[in-house]
Amino acid sequence: MKAKALALLVAAIAVLVAAGREPARGRTPANDGPAPGTAVVKGLVKFAGPRPTPAHISMNADPSCSKVHPGGVSAEDVVASPDGGLQNVVVFVSEGLGDRTFDPPPQPATLEQKGCMYGPHVVAVRANQELDILNKDETTHNLHPLPLNNREWNKAQAPGTSVDARFAREEVAIPMKCNVHPWMRSYIAVFKHPFFAVTDKAGNFELKNIPPGDYTIEAWHEKLGKSIQKVSVSAGGTKEMEFVFKSTAGH
Repeated sequence: MKAKALALLVAAIAVLVAAGREPARGRTPANDGPAPGTAVVKGLVKFAGPRPTPAHISMNADPSCSKVHPGGVSAEDVVASPDGGLQNVVVFVSEGLGDRTFDPPPQPATLEQKGCMYGPHVVAVRANQELDILNKDETTHNLHPLPLNNREWNKAQAPGTSVDARFAREEVAIPMKCNVHPWMRSYIAVFKHPFFAVTDKAGNFELKNIPPGDYTIEAWHEKLGKSIQKVSVSAGGTKEMEFVFKSTAGH
């Protein structure tokens, strides 16, 4: 009996150790939560009013692109879910951090060219963070960011290669285009702090680890403009917000 009990104890310890190494599927790791003494701002960005009809993009000018999308694709400038959740909105702290400084993260962000489209359509990075731009297509692309507050550059990119880019100054947001394929466009938002997010397919966002204080939160969309709200957060608190964008003239 003692041997059996010992075997059961050893098995239980092994299960606990394994659980500590790898979180259960579908669960968020404990260290993914907010840091102690900080706050969370989360919420929803919605589109109100009649949905604009997305422009149709034909890729017949490049056979390697039209092979992937023979019927063409829809433009991604206004993408909303059936219940109005607005995708590709950059939500960030625009005022309230004072003179706090933050080092850029060591891990790079990624922007892919696949099917002659950029993915994601909107990417957010930190100032001086490495951005790996990958060409996963069978055709040559051209990278041409058009910043107002950073250095403009223009570079050809062969199939299967990557380009490492960095942007030194904060800017929301830098248009990126391909001179070879004029329908290709994405946006790169650059921040000097880590308190930003890009809304998902349902329009959700979450800003974690915000120090207690009073802040201005801004939501930016490439076509619909920007919306600003004030918020006060306390240590350990969570504030929920909702931004609503409406169709502008011409959409």
